[in-house]
Amino acid sequence: MRVTQNMLNNNMLNNLRQNSAEMQRSMEQLSTGKKINRPSDDPVVAMKGVDYRSELSKVEQFERNMSEVRSWMDTSDEAMNEAGQSLQRIRELVVQASNDTYDGDDRANMASEVEEIKNHLTELANSRVNNKYIFNGANTLEPRFDIDEEGNRTSENANDDAVEIEVSDGVYIQSNINPENAFSDEMFNSLDEVVDALRGGDLEEGEDGAEVRVSQFLDELDDHNQNLVNERADLGARMNRADLIENRLSQQKVTTNQLKSNNEDADMSEVIMNLQMQENVHRASLGAGARVLQPTLMDFLN
Repeated sequence: MRVTQNMLNNNMLNNLRQNSAEMQRSMEQLSTGKKINRPSDDPVVAMKGVDYRSELSKVEQFERNMSEVRSWMDTSDEAMNEAGQSLQRIRELVVQASNDTYDGDDRANMASEVEEIKNHLTELANSRVNNKYIFNGANTLEPRFDIDEEGNRTSENANDDAVEIEVSDGVYIQSNINPENAFSDEMFNSLDEVVDALRGGDLEEGEDGAEVRVSQFLDELDDHNQNLVNERADLGARMNRADLIENRLSQQKVTTNQLKSNNEDADMSEVIMNLQMQENVHRASLGAGARVLQPTLMDFLN
């Protein structure tokens, strides 16, 4: 086969272009830290990268959902803790009022305190997280109790449905409690009756009458407090499960990031070694090309 000078020149230039392209690719990997920078570099790696990013985005969304669940649960637990302490204080006042050493004025003062505690319990029942009412079931845009101008309490918007949030593929966890067990109408009605009794609305006079009339609310208060304890225990079990799910999501995020890194990130030591080799090849190609190219008259003109 006849090899002409023109063929030598063209082959040498093609090889130089290829060397330059390989060197450019290595320099791009070195500057970006990625194996590929466009899908055409390696379609398989690019498609796996899309899958890993999609999985990572889903895990991060589940983590945000878990953060919402945690906010609801923590706020619910704190509110029920305060409610339990409030009911305990009311019970103490009822026990004191059953003692005949307290007169009508003393009981009226106790009634005022119970009234304030009842108002505080109403505020707890209308607690919000991110502008959502957490103790009104699925109706998170309206409070469980409305208070009119005269101070009357209504619960026309009350809702006891469970609020379930997806925290993993096909896994839902209830973020709220059953409000009927914690802040029921029956509990507030009992407190209203306690206030009326302490203020003497229908409190019988005399030692026996006063003791029976006030102390009869102790069992009701104990029942309401027990319902609160039971609901808080159920919430605590779900909070423990939420901790396990959070740990699993955290581990899943680490694993997915590792897989994505192994798929896309360049081995920097290997890239540097390849770049040095390509630089050596490029310099050798330039040296060889200087011998292949024939001098022309232009090389001797100044």
